[in-house]
Amino acid sequence: MTTSPPRTPPSRRVGHLVGAYGLLVLTVLAFAAFSLALPDTFPTLDNISAILSNQSITAMLALGAMIPIVTGKFDLSIGYGLGLAHVLTMWLIVDGKWPWPLACLVVIVGGAVVGAFNGVVVEFARIDSFIATLGTGSIMYAFTGWITGGARIVPGADGLPTGFTDLYDSRFLGLPVSAFYVLALTAVLWLVLERLPLGRYLYVIGSSSRTADLVGIPSRRYIVYAFVGSGLVVGTAGVLLAAQQRIGNPSVGIDYLLPAFVGALLGSTAIRPGRANALGTLVAVTILAIGLAGIGQLGAQFWVTPLFNGTTLLIAVGLAGYAARRQLRLRRAEPRPALRDVPGATPGATP
Repeated sequence: MTTSPPRTPPSRRVGHLVGAYGLLVLTVLAFAAFSLALPDTFPTLDNISAILSNQSITAMLALGAMIPIVTGKFDLSIGYGLGLAHVLTMWLIVDGKWPWPLACLVVIVGGAVVGAFNGVVVEFARIDSFIATLGTGSIMYAFTGWITGGARIVPGADGLPTGFTDLYDSRFLGLPVSAFYVLALTAVLWLVLERLPLGRYLYVIGSSSRTADLVGIPSRRYIVYAFVGSGLVVGTAGVLLAAQQRIGNPSVGIDYLLPAFVGALLGSTAIRPGRANALGTLVAVTILAIGLAGIGQLGAQFWVTPLFNGTTLLIAVGLAGYAARRQLRLRRAEPRPALRDVPGATPGATP
C-alpha cells in the first residue's frame, strides 16, 4: 500500500506565489498608477519606446552583473568596464579609423578577456571578489583616462558610420531594437541557467562551494566562466552605449553601476525567489525603469534619482537575503535530493 505525498499547506503555496510573482504584479500596478496620474504622457507608445531605449543598457548590465552573483561572487568592475568599452569603441572608430564591425568585435572579445582576468584574480589569487573587482575596475578607469586624456572623444564632421549608429537607433516592430537585445540576452541566460548543466553547476557553487567540491564540480573553472560571461555582456553593452551616445565620455560608465546591481539583486526576489535569475532581473529592471520614468515626469528634483536607486538597493539586499533564508528553510524541511540529481556529478570526487 502506497501513501500519497503530504500536501503543501495553503499558506506555503500563497507565500510561494507572492514571493515569485509579487514583483511582477507590483510592476503592473506601478504602470497603472503612473498611467492614471499622467494619462496624456505616460501610457503612450512614445513614452514606452523612450523607457525601453533609455533603460536597455542598464538592463544588459544588470543581466551581466547577475551571472557572477549566481556563484556567490560580485563584479564591481562592470561600471568601469562599460566606460572603457564604450570609450575604446569610439577611439578605434574615430581616431584609429578602424572599420566599425572590427572595432566592435575587438571590444566585445576584450570584455571577455577582462572578465577572465577578474575570475583568475578572484579564484586563483584568492582575493575577495569585492576587493579584486574594485581593484581591476580602478585599473580600467585609469586606462579610460589614458586613452581619452580626460577629454571626450568627438567624431569629426563626417560623423559615425550609419551602420554603427543603427545598432542602437533602428527599430523593430515599432519598438527600439535595443529592447530586443535585452530580451534575447534574457532568453539566452534563462536557457543556460535553467536548462543546461552549466547553469546547474553555477547554482550549486553559489549555494555551497563545499557541496560543489564533494560532487566533483570544478568550482574555480566555472566561476571563471561566470566572470567571462559578465565581461562579454559588459563589452557588448559598451559598444551599444557608444552607438547611443555617439561621443566617448570617460566618466559615463560609473553612473550605471548602482542601477545595475539594484536590478540584479532585486531580481533575485522574483520568479525564482532566493536565487539570482534572468527573468527576475528583467522584471526588476522593468519596475525600476517605470518608477524612474514616472517620478521624472511628475517633476521630481535631480536628487530624487540617486535617492530612489540607493533606497531600492537597500530594500533589494534585504529582500534578497530574506528570500534566500526562506528558501533555505524550505529546503531543510524537505528530503535531500540524491547526488545523481546534479548532471555529471560524481559522488566523492574532487575537482
